[in-house]
Amino acid sequence: MSVNIIILYYSRHGATQALADALAEGILKAGGEPLLRTVTGAGDPASQRDLTINKDELKQCDGLILGSPVRFGHMASALQQFWEQTSISWLKGELEGKPAAVFTSGSSMHSGQESTLLAMGVPLLHHGMVLCGIPYTEPAIQQTVSGASPYGASHVEHGHGKQLTDHEYQAAVALGKRVTVVAEALKTAREQGTL
Repeated sequence: MSVNIIILYYSRHGATQALADALAEGILKAGGEPLLRTVTGAGDPASQRDLTINKDELKQCDGLILGSPVRFGHMASALQQFWEQTSISWLKGELEGKPAAVFTSGSSMHSGQESTLLAMGVPLLHHGMVLCGIPYTEPAIQQTVSGASPYGASHVEHGHGKQLTDHEYQAAVALGKRVTVVAEALKTAREQGTL
């Protein structure tokens, strides 16, 4: 059974998009179908490569991974604005019981990455999603000297530009796989009526 996982992100300079691509690889390796989507920013040029998400895609997905560059410890305003317009989906429970994860990129080690990851999880929890992190059994989490944490995939740009380190890449791929495996299990349980 194939599941479709939306990778919904905002990226201005390409670092968050590079993480999205690594997550997509993880989804593919786990047998899922990644759907890379973006949001349009208020005056900010967002990724021109991927399509803008529509609410029907949100309703039909089997899982979602949300990504943003760090904005003073919070997600980009374009993503915040998107979530503020999902009240109907929230009232209908369209995302309830589906897995989710988060990812971010920042310019330095102490740019607010962990608070951004935690803040991005809040609307997902309000929608009733099952939040997935990266466990410490993933070697990249224990070995990284830049991005990636138990809260989600991340990238530190300082000294690397938008190029992911090996550990950042490995952690993102692992998170993509994890969300896909959880999505398959939850979808099977729903179809069998055991959830």
